[in-house]
Amino acid sequence: MRDSPPTGLSRRRLLHNTAIGGAGLLLPRSLHAQPAPGTPPKGQVIIGISQEPTVFNPLKPHIEVDEGVYMSLFSPFWSIDPQGNFLPQLALEIPSLGNGGVSEDGLEWRIKLRPGVVWHDGTPFTADDVKYTIDLINTPGFPAMTRSGHRLVRDITVVSPTELTWKMEQPYAPYLSVLAAMFLVPKHILSASADVVNAPFNNAPIGTGPFKWVERVPGDHITLAANEKFFGPAPHIARVIYKYVPDLTVLKTQFQTGEIDYIGLQGISADHYAEVKTFPDRTVVAAPLGFVESIVLNNERPIFKDIAVRRALYAAMDKKSIVDDIYYGLPKPTESYLPMQSWAYNTGLPAQTYDPARARKLLDDAGWKPGAGGVREKDGLRLAFTNSTTAGNHVREQSQQVLQQNWQEIGVEMTIKNLPPAVMWGDYWIKGQFDTAMAGTVYGIGADPDPSDRLSSASIPSKTGSGFNTAQFSNPEVDGLLHHATATLDREARKQDYFKVQSVVREELPLLPMFQWVMIEGTKANLHGYQPNVNVRSNCWNVSSWYWT
Repeated sequence: MRDSPPTGLSRRRLLHNTAIGGAGLLLPRSLHAQPAPGTPPKGQVIIGISQEPTVFNPLKPHIEVDEGVYMSLFSPFWSIDPQGNFLPQLALEIPSLGNGGVSEDGLEWRIKLRPGVVWHDGTPFTADDVKYTIDLINTPGFPAMTRSGHRLVRDITVVSPTELTWKMEQPYAPYLSVLAAMFLVPKHILSASADVVNAPFNNAPIGTGPFKWVERVPGDHITLAANEKFFGPAPHIARVIYKYVPDLTVLKTQFQTGEIDYIGLQGISADHYAEVKTFPDRTVVAAPLGFVESIVLNNERPIFKDIAVRRALYAAMDKKSIVDDIYYGLPKPTESYLPMQSWAYNTGLPAQTYDPARARKLLDDAGWKPGAGGVREKDGLRLAFTNSTTAGNHVREQSQQVLQQNWQEIGVEMTIKNLPPAVMWGDYWIKGQFDTAMAGTVYGIGADPDPSDRLSSASIPSKTGSGFNTAQFSNPEVDGLLHHATATLDREARKQDYFKVQSVVREELPLLPMFQWVMIEGTKANLHGYQPNVNVRSNCWNVSSWYWT
């Protein structure tokens, strides 16, 4: 991440500096010589993941594992590399003051598109597809993953097949990062569907990405093939298979025996790190990610409306034992929802201390008295709830058992209710049907720290139809700070707003932060090109540049 610019940096300078990268398609470099240009793709890569991708329209609500597939199938205007640099993809260049892509006040945008791009079915990609994508996101009733930034777009004008303009209702500082995470969808296919929400496209997607759809076997795998019409450098791999193995022990074993070539999201648990590092002909990496593991509370549940309950649960959480004993000290404990690499990370938040005595006093003072079975009660409510996460994730299950014991000791009953990934992270999570959830979540947008999708009251999907505020957290002060932070283009001013948001969230505790993830991933030693990237939600972001030697 870059250092913050000094206070008072002019709007012109900031907008000019925001655009990183020039015209042309940029790809990460590898320590090994890549195949020569024009070399036909060969071989296949089997990607082992523990959660099953199930949502294939990238505009709809989805989880992290789906995005690995999107990055293979679809293209954004520009992507983002591990250093936070924007890399042109469907856009010919990153819009900036210098190239006329963004006006000085941040309100006028002009996007120039790469010519000659075609969808997987051979239909030309044009500015009409861009207009359709943004209009669809903003269509009332369409369940968009996010409308942050998009809802401010006005007067989209298609100038030519490779150029369009629009106006913003107000400046929106994170929009370059939002657009880096927005995959474009085909107008000619989706507009022809009578029901775009349930269109056949959603089960057989067509994109402009380096790979194209072949098949999906539910519960087992997804197969993609190299796109011979890809606008960028041709993929080096002929086929990519996303293989779903929910049991982490089985997944690790398949990595050891060679049945999978890359073990990705949630693949290697911390208790197996030392063992996996001894596997011959394997390269294993402990990569920091932008995910923060926390206990997400459903703030609409009556018991969690009492701040004394939230604070007592946090005080009684033996976070240190979970990190040290279950995760072998690999992740870093945190008090924030932002990753420590973020330029807006607040280092001044108070550190949690495991203090059961204080937790009991908080509940006593708030009127929660021991009842039947030692479970506290107040006004006819029992201090009891379920906690859910992915079934079969034994490391999280061990953490749940620690917390269950922690909270039992202060008179709180937590029942473990784990579910298969497709169920856990479907409507149960997205529509806030859980009591509490153990989840690893990215709160920012790529390299931008704006958490509006997760913390704004306008982003509660069960109430507004978009966003990812599944905790159903609503705080007017936070809403105001987020609005101000996104409407100013001065990074230092934004930083101060985000510091305050983190302070309020730490004080109010709509979620109980535990640690920032370290993802233990691995490849076969002769598979090259893998690069961890803290700015994306899947390290399959550059799979088109992977290759065998």
